Amino acid sequence: MKMNKHSFLSRLRRDRVSYFMLGPYLLLFIIFTVIPVLYSIGLSFTSYNLFEAPRFVFLDNYRSLFLHDEVFMKALQNTLVIAVITGPISYAACFLLAWMITDFRRIPRAILTMIFYVPSISGAVFLIWSIMFSGDSYGYINSIFTTLRLINDPVQWLEDGRYVLMVVIIVSLWLSLGTSFLSFIAGLQNIDRTLYEAGAVDGVTNRWQELWYITLPSMRPQLMFGAVMQITAAFGSGDVSARLAGMPSVDYAAHTIVNHITDYGYTRFEMGYASAIAVILFIMMVGSNKLVQRMLRKVGT
Repeated sequence: MKMNKHSFLSRLRRDRVSYFMLGPYLLLFIIFTVIPVLYSIGLSFTSYNLFEAPRFVFLDNYRSLFLHDEVFMKALQNTLVIAVITGPISYAACFLLAWMITDFRRIPRAILTMIFYVPSISGAVFLIWSIMFSGDSYGYINSIFTTLRLINDPVQWLEDGRYVLMVVIIVSLWLSLGTSFLSFIAGLQNIDRTLYEAGAVDGVTNRWQELWYITLPSMRPQLMFGAVMQITAAFGSGDVSARLAGMPSVDYAAHTIVNHITDYGYTRFEMGYASAIAVILFIMMVGSNKLVQRMLRKVGT
């Protein structure tokens, strides 16, 4: 124990400049992330409505969520569907597109990067998709389908519970080429090219072998970062649902856990219950990240 303490103090003394530079960020991270998360976990065991002092109720909020809150169970189902579909597809698309354009010359690569990245920062994106999926005959999708005689009457894409979740998934996928895509491009460009020469000597004969044995193992930090970003985006897709389908969506067909948190936290001011929902979402995200970390350790083996 003394040796560990001595080792820690020696590292602290040796890297004091680095720790000093990290200090401001670490302080802000603790104040604005760690403390609020811990406070939210504590609130999840209380009944708190912002107007009265928190009242300890132990597991009542969690019991109500899973035994009595049918809307939460619907939101949980919708969130899992969106995450399972958009998470892996968007993650794979980010990497494959980055991999395909990384060998282009600088200017074509920059143009393609901008084209793929722009949707994720488009401010009027929901207005565009609302017009495309408009329920009248002037909506682009209805107009195209009517012209092709695929439908006879306009489809209420955003007002019909059978279609609204599908629309949310499509838009979420379109928005998914964001920060992960850029990190993959940066990671691919920084791989040591001599590794490929060494791989050719050791028997690597095609690009797929290069991808598995050289490219992916060399990009583990970027792959992990991209996984965290995509998982967070997939589980936090409530904004897309609220902007397109309203709050709440018809028959709660596109209602997500984030929408449920917004409902109880910002509309009903039941902060204890909203915190319990947030804790469930937090556990799902952490669990998914741990699973992805375990899978990424097997890359290249």
